Amino acid sequence: MAPTLTQFDVLAIRREFPILQQEVNGKPLAFLDSGASSQKPRQVLDCLEDYYRRYNANVHRGVYRLSEEATFAYERARGKVASFIGAASPREVVFTRNTTEALNLVANAWGGANLRPGDRILLTLMEHHSNIVPWQLIARRTGAVIDYLGLDGEGRLVLDELDTRLTDRTRVVALAHQSNVLGTINPVRQIAERAHAVGAIVVVDGAQSVPHMPVNVQALGCDFLAFSGHKMCAPTGIGALWGRRELLDAMPPFLGGGSMIKVVELDQSSFADVPARFEAGTPAIGEAIAFGAAVDYLSAIGMEAIQRHEHELLAYALERLGAVDGLTIVGPRDTRERGAAVSFALEGVHPHDLAAVLDGEGVAVRAGHHCTQPLHRHLDVPATTRASFYIYNIPEEVDRLVAGIEKARRMFR
Repeated sequence: MAPTLTQFDVLAIRREFPILQQEVNGKPLAFLDSGASSQKPRQVLDCLEDYYRRYNANVHRGVYRLSEEATFAYERARGKVASFIGAASPREVVFTRNTTEALNLVANAWGGANLRPGDRILLTLMEHHSNIVPWQLIARRTGAVIDYLGLDGEGRLVLDELDTRLTDRTRVVALAHQSNVLGTINPVRQIAERAHAVGAIVVVDGAQSVPHMPVNVQALGCDFLAFSGHKMCAPTGIGALWGRRELLDAMPPFLGGGSMIKVVELDQSSFADVPARFEAGTPAIGEAIAFGAAVDYLSAIGMEAIQRHEHELLAYALERLGAVDGLTIVGPRDTRERGAAVSFALEGVHPHDLAAVLDGEGVAVRAGHHCTQPLHRHLDVPATTRASFYIYNIPEEVDRLVAGIEKARRMFR
């Protein structure tokens, strides 16, 4: 039986997202790909339009009214993002394009300055390519070596391996807070305590956690946290890196240009204080301001309520999907150990074919390796289909997902 969602008025929330009011292939849109990019409420869309219509100007550079208004709104958004994740100061928040750029910033600026030949970087087998490739590139530049923490049969980290993987040469531990494929929520604080004991910093990919659950950087105990606005109701092209102030202050710039300097001479330059040091050039001003509006929107609903809503949908989805013949779910089956992204393989049906059949039913899901090729090799499957849920999803959409899967199973039998 479908759960009764009582945490908040999900039908009222759905009306706040214009894109959800349309039909796809003659069916109401069931958007189950928020793990890739969420939809945007009217409040955020109006905020972005308001910036471009009313006070579009560059920030930190003009003394005229429009520029000052834009600067105030831009920095106010930084403060909102900082409060949302429990940062000690807005100065610890650097605006980036997305999680990928934030992780590249840490790998290049911190890694380039601190890694030496033979130093070790510890990643996990469940990482998104954005938390693998930047470390591969900096390891090649510096002579550092990458290790990987393994997974058990349900897609959880094998924490016993920390005893051998963490050594006095380990300088970085970088891991996802929540897997974008397995849904696994990792015990970041426990791992961070072990990593700090050997002198390593901890870098967390929060792309799949910050939009879906309460996240506080002080409670996590990490040193850097990267996340994207577009996965949490904000526009694309804006994300954030939180870092401990003492680490950010000691890091050299990642990109050079306007805004990130103090004084430029012909033969040398001095650099601005953080966060400006890491925000070279004209930033995504309107997008950052709308990021702040998205934070306001989610905060008004309440991250605890959002997590409970998704947890109920997840439990229902696991129950319904688990009853489909020939369907294998990857990741933990215990809902206490995972978030609301469910990846699966259907025997005899390629994920791309399955996604195409579901699209014909108006159901949008993701199919492929989800930027986790090493993980899929470990799972011994070339690709999976993923349904990921958010604040605007309802049990009826899970039913439509399952009905579409059953249709594909009959078609490809």
